[in-house]
Amino acid sequence: MIDRLFQLRARGTDLRTEVVGGASTFAALSYIVFVQPAVLATTGMEPGAVLAATCLASAFATALMGLWANYPIAVAPAMGHNFYFALVVAGPVAAGGLGCSWQVALGANCIAGVLFLVLSLVGLRERLIDAIPASLKHAIAAGIGLLLALVGLEWAGVVRAAPGTLVRLGDLHHPAVLVAMGGTLLVGVLRARRYRGAILAGTLATGGAAVALGLVPYHGLLAAPPSLAPTFARLDLGAALAPRLLPAVFVLFFLGLFDTVGTLVGVAEQAGFLQDGRLPRAREAMATDALGTIVGTVLGTSTVTAYVESAAGVAEGARTGLASLVTAVLLLTALFFAPLAGMAGAAVPVGGATLHPVVAPALITVGSFMLRAVTRLELDDPPVAVASFLTVVTMPFTFSISEGIAFGFISYAALMLAAGRGREVHPLLYLFAALFLARYALLG
Repeated sequence: MIDRLFQLRARGTDLRTEVVGGASTFAALSYIVFVQPAVLATTGMEPGAVLAATCLASAFATALMGLWANYPIAVAPAMGHNFYFALVVAGPVAAGGLGCSWQVALGANCIAGVLFLVLSLVGLRERLIDAIPASLKHAIAAGIGLLLALVGLEWAGVVRAAPGTLVRLGDLHHPAVLVAMGGTLLVGVLRARRYRGAILAGTLATGGAAVALGLVPYHGLLAAPPSLAPTFARLDLGAALAPRLLPAVFVLFFLGLFDTVGTLVGVAEQAGFLQDGRLPRAREAMATDALGTIVGTVLGTSTVTAYVESAAGVAEGARTGLASLVTAVLLLTALFFAPLAGMAGAAVPVGGATLHPVVAPALITVGSFMLRAVTRLELDDPPVAVASFLTVVTMPFTFSISEGIAFGFISYAALMLAAGRGREVHPLLYLFAALFLARYALLG
């Protein structure tokens, strides 16, 4: 029955591989269960309620992705979107924010989610994937890989912020850095020996070492789930419709639209799901994250979107929605095993920086896998090569998947026009290139 429902044999996988893949994806994204409450708490939201909302909304959307779209892609609150929610929409006016309450910010986020859903059901987001040239699709995957690697290296403490050069080498003698580097090396050794659960085993071993060295506190295994009451159904849709908040709704919509497209294309390219450059069941996949965002704002969390950390499960061989169901179950268990899940995403302060040494090896390793997409870039075609290059490098340098896609779209449309090949560009790509330009011109 399971084989028929998820087409395991048809996709060259089995039950064990899907379970390991789903667990690996959870291990890679488990940090969000604890990072999200910390971020949204700056708006006055109750951290425990945000943790519960994050687990429930993520589990719902991830299970829906598995059952409806049959993809091994997890769905959870997006990093970057949560900071925009907290620091801009609900941020104080004195600090450059709009000064909205978190209830109004949730309302604005919900409106953006409804827009996601409408465009997904009419197929516009699906057609956008079809409109992206093959080389740009591969560039998106490679750019996401570099972004993941950069995040992993920062969380490992291998690189750190520097005033003049932006980044520099971190303190390689600190125990947290050594644990993260050792975990990365262990994952590499296990992969070299063809061990299918390399990322999961490496993450668990890194966590054990971090606890043994006192870097991550051990708080036991079980805890009562926190209450959802402080944030449940507290969104303010009426106030969110105020004209002054339309730009904020637009940005939330834009971020969700293109981060999802970028993640789906990147993970699908790595897993081999693209068929003639097209993603089967793209409409179902995109409607899933839209529904997840709507449910998430009702529960009390920000934009829910396809998670690039799903590449960790794909790297372990996951190819079906069964892996997503495993991830969804683990997200629910995180409610009851909050102390254990917290160890994976535990923060370790080091010299003014905050490290996450347990999950860093998974991000670095997955980044290396996704970078393989650069071998498929059309570097002999100048307009395509430049646009692909800008897509790849802009993502890590701006810390944003959306900005990488924007630079790629704008440069591709402009260069193809300059080369007299404008008719080769899909009209939708021109449309979104113009929208990106308008966004930069009007919103900065």
